[in-house]
Amino acid sequence: MTSPENTYALILAGGSGTRFWPLSRNHLPKQLLNLFGDGTLLEKTLKRLEGVVPLENTLILTNQLQVDSVREVASMLPPENIFAEPAKRDTAPAVALGIGLIAARNPDAVMMVLPADQLIKDTAAYQAVMRDALEVADKSEDLVTIGIRPTWPCPSYGYIERGEKAEVEGLEVAHSPFKVKCFREKPDAELAQHFLDTGNFSWNAGMFVWSVNTVVNELKHHTPELSEFISELCSSADIETTVGEKFEKLTPISIDYALLEKTKRVLNIEATFDWDDVGSWISIAKYLPESGDNNRCNEPITQIDSQDNIVYSDTPERHIVLLGVDDLIVVQTGDSILIANRHEADAIKKLSSILPKNLL
Repeated sequence: MTSPENTYALILAGGSGTRFWPLSRNHLPKQLLNLFGDGTLLEKTLKRLEGVVPLENTLILTNQLQVDSVREVASMLPPENIFAEPAKRDTAPAVALGIGLIAARNPDAVMMVLPADQLIKDTAAYQAVMRDALEVADKSEDLVTIGIRPTWPCPSYGYIERGEKAEVEGLEVAHSPFKVKCFREKPDAELAQHFLDTGNFSWNAGMFVWSVNTVVNELKHHTPELSEFISELCSSADIETTVGEKFEKLTPISIDYALLEKTKRVLNIEATFDWDDVGSWISIAKYLPESGDNNRCNEPITQIDSQDNIVYSDTPERHIVLLGVDDLIVVQTGDSILIANRHEADAIKKLSSILPKNLL
């Protein structure tokens, strides 16, 4: 089993607050919202790692706008474990920064890369999968992806196509790794249904596990710009200065494009835990109490002849009343009210380009 002192987690907690406006803002994105009344998604992510990764080996990457809020939520971590990217450069440079920070501490590390904004309730099942993934990454020279078994033909997720079962010498795990044949970008509805029917496709959840040595070697072959950046971090006497000088010059690109879709050394473990990326107000709705005719609300409302509405308020002193309306999203905050067609939930992010700056 991978030793605790060599086990690390990199949590990606940046991003913008556009999909859950007006509740979310640039300084307060989804992972920092207490959407379900029992803690933020970032808090839940940290709690799931208890007993798997030591606190001192857990790092969070965020951005300048959100770093103070992240430090408040993750106050149990050493301050130096929370790092703000100096510029927005997509996931590949961000992950490379995290690899460099960890490699500078421990070149023998085996690390997980985890989004901060996913909802997973079955902690025991999650930990069992991640421990097995760490073991696979430690015993092989492969990059490990965690896939989610599709429950419907979703056209807005990327997919991972699995091949044959991988043979790793000395490996004894409950969750077997499979070779990855290829990554498939967001399909149309018909192709997504084909993926579902085939049975050997997983949703790409953006969770990766690898040893520092393996991922640096693969980056040298496929994206040398990032391996050179990691090397500079490892040899730097002042990492913050090096990041300030070098990070903004890195090519903006996702880790999928920069590495995972290029390398042949990728394995997939299919998750046995529940998973929700909580991507829109539609996703939130199924976790809210029901009121009347399939209205979903976080606070009590009054309604007549209204159905299939989503109502969320963080100002409970202002009572919301629905009369003869269907299929709405109504979100009330102290300074704004959103009223949208629920079928346009994905378009809410477009509002960020036209809203007054004080509301972003």
